[in-house]
Amino acid sequence: MPGLLRGVARTAAVAGTATAVSGRVRRRQESRWAQQEEQAPAAPPAAPPAAPAAPAAAGPSVIDQLKELGELKTQGILTEEEFSAQKTKILGS
Repeated sequence: MPGLLRGVARTAAVAGTATAVSGRVRRRQESRWAQQEEQAPAAPPAAPPAAPAAPAAAGPSVIDQLKELGELKTQGILTEEEFSAQKTKILGS
């Protein structure tokens, strides 16, 4: 029985630590996203004129790629520089 209790206690400690770390990471990401959103409004007006040219030049696959890329950027997975580089790569190919 003591072995079982020790295992349960260890599992609870690991789960508690993982929860605390994930909460801290989430708060840090939200803070970073908020800073990016404050800086982002100056850049987007330049991007929309380029987007209408893409559907005429290519098919739905390019549009799908750009939508997925935009979702990754809004989720904070991609930085503004990474987003711009990948968008240029997609539109250039």
